[in-house]
Amino acid sequence: MPDPESLHPLRPFLKNWVWEHGHIGTRYLDCSDGEIKFDDGKKARFAAEKILYVSLGNDADDKAERAGPAIHEEKLARFLRAAQSGSPEEAGSAADVQRAAQDCVELGFVCAYQHDAELALARYALEPMFEDEIRAAVIADIKRKYTALREQLALYDFTVFHGLPTPLLINEAPFVDWRVRARPAQPFVSLPLAPYSLLVGTPSGKKSRAGPVQWKNVSAMGPFKDHNGHLVESARLWLVATTDEQLAAVQNRFAPAVAVTPDSAKP
Repeated sequence: MPDPESLHPLRPFLKNWVWEHGHIGTRYLDCSDGEIKFDDGKKARFAAEKILYVSLGNDADDKAERAGPAIHEEKLARFLRAAQSGSPEEAGSAADVQRAAQDCVELGFVCAYQHDAELALARYALEPMFEDEIRAAVIADIKRKYTALREQLALYDFTVFHGLPTPLLINEAPFVDWRVRARPAQPFVSLPLAPYSLLVGTPSGKKSRAGPVQWKNVSAMGPFKDHNGHLVESARLWLVATTDEQLAAVQNRFAPAVAVTPDSAKP
């Protein structure tokens, strides 16, 4: 079993969803049984899935792959706190904010490819391969699928939309590519930073480096109105919200099927 104290890639984000109404903790829906549960403290122990890191750079060695992305944790935490409070002046310098936004995207990608990695591990485990060979094959698969996209997003312009009127959900893979998921397709990607704050990336047209991160206070969900629906659809492990009502509204989707017996079928 994974170490419950290990740092999940989304733990910095999940701290923004922590309840502090007399008892500090996080309210979440366990997708395995459809139950709404409470995780005590700020450790996000429910987010305990094993994480496979894949560096999407071309020069990564095995040591770097196993260590995970190099994140500036203090600057990232400051950025996320500012997103939570809607206070861009507290987020740090423009360079720090830009780096923090890229760190967010990096962590979002880590979570995005976990399901693909899990499926690949299961597939290669059926082959006559050693453990190191399986790991190398999985990493190669992830690189083929995600490297070009990560390079593309490194040139996107990012905006922090804060003050949203509807609280956002977050799950174990909250990065949303609206160009693929939305119908009709929308020209942006997103990642929730806090219950009322969303990081949105749009094509910049630049060839070298994206511009500084922008901040925008909004009072309507606008094109992001389907955000929570996309996260409910993609949730496989857990779903975090700020209210029981949000989780109860989708609880039936994750409740285990009840076996029908001859006696239970009788009127």
